[in-house]
Amino acid sequence: MNAKKKSWFSNFLLFLSILGPGIITGSVDNDAGGITTYSLAGAQYGYKLLWTLVPAFIALLVVQEMNARMGIVTKKGLADLIRENFGVKITFFIFIGLIIADIGNTATEFAGVAGSMDVFGISKYITVPIAAIIVWILVVKGTYKSVEKVFLIFSVFLLSYIVSAILAKPDWNAVGSSFIKPDTEFNLPYISMVIGLIGTTIAPWMQFYMQSAVIEKGIKIDEYKFEICDVVVGCIATVGVAFFIVVACAATLNKNGIQINEAKDAAKAIQPLAGAFASEVFAFGLLVASIFSATILPLATAFYICEAFGFEAGVDKKMNEAPQFYILFTGIILLGVAIILIPGAPLLRITFGTQVLNGILLPVVLVCMMLMVNNKEIMGVHTNKKWQNFIGWFTIIILVALTFVMTGQSLIQSIMSIFTK
Repeated sequence: MNAKKKSWFSNFLLFLSILGPGIITGSVDNDAGGITTYSLAGAQYGYKLLWTLVPAFIALLVVQEMNARMGIVTKKGLADLIRENFGVKITFFIFIGLIIADIGNTATEFAGVAGSMDVFGISKYITVPIAAIIVWILVVKGTYKSVEKVFLIFSVFLLSYIVSAILAKPDWNAVGSSFIKPDTEFNLPYISMVIGLIGTTIAPWMQFYMQSAVIEKGIKIDEYKFEICDVVVGCIATVGVAFFIVVACAATLNKNGIQINEAKDAAKAIQPLAGAFASEVFAFGLLVASIFSATILPLATAFYICEAFGFEAGVDKKMNEAPQFYILFTGIILLGVAIILIPGAPLLRITFGTQVLNGILLPVVLVCMMLMVNNKEIMGVHTNKKWQNFIGWFTIIILVALTFVMTGQSLIQSIMSIFTK
C-alpha cells in the first residue's frame, strides 16, 4: 500500500472512530413528533411545503457545526456555557420552557410506539411499558460506546421511509416543481405548519445533546474536520428522511383527500393506497424512531439540566456517581408514559403543540449560541465566519417573524370570534 492510499485509509478509519454525534443527533430528530408533523404536512398540503426543507437543511448544517465546534473547543456543554455567560436566572427561565417541551416530546415518542404497534394490533398498555423498560435498561446499564452503537443501528433503520415513498408512486414532476416554484400561503394554519416543520427539523434539545455527545466522545480539535463530515451526513439523513415522509403522504393521503391526526393514521391510510408492505414499513420506521428518540430525549434533557446546575452527568457514570442525572432521566420517562396511558389523551395537540413550542424556543437558544460562538474569550481563534453569522442570524430573524405573525393571527381570530358571537 503506497503512502497516499495508506493516508486515505488511515483518515477513513479515524472518521469511522469519530462517527456518531452528528449522525445520531440528525437521525433522532426524525422522531415520532417529527414523523407526525411531516405526515400532516404531506397529507394537508401535498408537495407544497417541500421547499422548506432546503433552508432548513442549510440552517441545520450551520447550527450543528457551531455546536460541534463549541463542544470541541470549550469541552463544556451548551447548558454549562449558557449558565456561565448569561446567569442562573436566564438559564432557569429558558430551561422551564425547554423542560415542558421535552416532556411533551417524550410523551409523543411513546405515543409513536403505541401508534406503530397499534397498526399490528397490539395494545398501548402492553407496548408502552415494555418500551419504557427497554429504554431505561439501555441507558442505565449501558456504556457510552454500547449505547452509541445501538443508536447508529437505529439510524440505519430510518432509511425504511425511502421504501414507503417509492411504493407510493409519487408524481416526481410535482415534487421538482415544489422546489422550483414554491406555492406559499399567508394564513395561520400554513404558518403554524412551517414553524412546526422548522421546529422539528432544528429542535432546541438537539443542540444540547449534540454538544454533550461531542464532549463525552472526547473529540479533539485536530479531529474537527472528521466531525464536520459526521455532522454533514447527519443533516443529510435528517432532511432526506423528512423529504421521503412528506412525499409518501402527499402521493397517497393528499392525492385522495384523506385527513389524518397522527403518524399511525398515515401508516393505516397508506395500506389501501400503496399496499400492506408500504404501510408496515411506515409503521416499522415509526416504531424505530419512537424508541430511538424516547431514549435520546430524556437523556438530552437530563444532560443539559445537570450541566446547567453543576450536577454530574453522563452515561458512563454509575447511578451513585450521578444520582440527579439518573433521577431526571427516569422521571421524564415516567411522565411521558403516564401521559400516553391516560385514556383519551389529546395526542395530536400534544404532538403538534410541542413542535410549535420547539419552533418558538429555538430562536432563544440560537441567540445564546450565536453570542457565545462569536466571543473570542470563549472560542479563541475558532469564532464564526461572516457567512456563518449571516445564516445564523437570518434563521433567528425568520423564526421570530413567523412566531409573531402566528401569534398575531391567533389573537385577531380570537378577537373576531368574540365580536361575531
